[in-house]
Amino acid sequence: MPFPPELIEEAMEQGCIRAIEGVTAKKTWLGTRYTCSRCLNENQTNFTTFQCALCESTCAYCRNCLKMGRVSQCSELLVWTGRALTFPTSHRMDWQGNLTPAQQKATNELLESTKQGMSHLLYAVCGSGKTEMLFQPIHYLLNEGKRVCLAAPRVDVILELLPRLKTAFPDTVVEALYGGAEVEHFDAQLILATTHQLYRFHEAFDAIFVDEADAFPYTADETLQQAVRKAAKADAPIHFVTATPSAQLLAMNKKAGNISVLARRYHGKPLPEPRNEALWNYETQLKKKRIPKKLLNWTQERLNKQQPFLIFFHQIELMELAEPLFQQLDGRICAVHAEHTNRKERVQLLREKEIPGLLTTTILERGITIPNVQVAVVGAEQTIFNKGALIQIGGRVGRSVPYTSGDFVLFHQGITSAMDEAKQEIRKLNKQEGPSL
Repeated sequence: MPFPPELIEEAMEQGCIRAIEGVTAKKTWLGTRYTCSRCLNENQTNFTTFQCALCESTCAYCRNCLKMGRVSQCSELLVWTGRALTFPTSHRMDWQGNLTPAQQKATNELLESTKQGMSHLLYAVCGSGKTEMLFQPIHYLLNEGKRVCLAAPRVDVILELLPRLKTAFPDTVVEALYGGAEVEHFDAQLILATTHQLYRFHEAFDAIFVDEADAFPYTADETLQQAVRKAAKADAPIHFVTATPSAQLLAMNKKAGNISVLARRYHGKPLPEPRNEALWNYETQLKKKRIPKKLLNWTQERLNKQQPFLIFFHQIELMELAEPLFQQLDGRICAVHAEHTNRKERVQLLREKEIPGLLTTTILERGITIPNVQVAVVGAEQTIFNKGALIQIGGRVGRSVPYTSGDFVLFHQGITSAMDEAKQEIRKLNKQEGPSL
């Protein structure tokens, strides 16, 4: 805590703060069962015991949320129990755009669910203007003096959304929370956060919007889903926004919430369909320090036409092997993946046309808009490129006016069912039949 101990003790005496055990232990016939009070992890393989110098005994700590600082049995977590925060009820929405009739219909439905305190799924194709459809419901909540969170599993999505939300709500205190962020206002009325950061909150928000709700790691980690529920107040609606919802998410909202479907992009142009190109033995060729001919020609064409590009790889090691080979074509081409500390800067350089293209993992499959970007997938037959991932990757192409089309090529060593399903879904959407529910 960034406060002196005597101030915290005084607040505890006044009943404004209470302390809880960081990790609780319960004796069962199977042995001791631990629960982390911060991330709610109950998976016993994610706990470790050690001889603790602080409590001078055997102590357990949670490995699930270790990156946010160690929480052990003798740790104390502080929960605010004092007077609730009050927020302004007059906010300006300074967005100059206009919603299409289809967008406005979905926005009205989402707004009505918000007023009723019901969960809502906004199922809208990539490039349909999902963020802009959230502005009116967020504006309504802010003017009601409510505290709002817009969460997403990936840092890149938060970094993409932050300037847009700050521009749309210029008088509102907006803060972004993610690993390594410099935070000024933890008590901001509008919080943008990675889902991991919601471990820190307990019944703090009057409404939560989860963007890219199908993205890894959110869908694969029960504690992140619990974190969203823990961060919301008891009667707060939790809304989900995605172009590729999981079967679980669809079933949940069919049962206990509302669903809005938007099958067309805001500019009305069709989603780019993927085209398949066989690229045999691409790994062997790259290991022999040679870019496969079809991939080389595709990249050279992008450079000649001065079109920005993203080339997706299924494996970091293969991508890093390829990076110096592509730099022989243009020394500015570089690679990005989740562990790159300067990933944000490199993406911004592509956006500003300072570099011609990026090699990337699936970290950039969503939450990024680059005008006129062309996209290639190397190794599209790999299992990491499932139907949802391919639809999201293709969704980077043709997002912006006037560049409403572009090339989306799948280089492969055999066509998979995921590749076929992605193409079928995109064709279905383009016929305006809507996604299959």
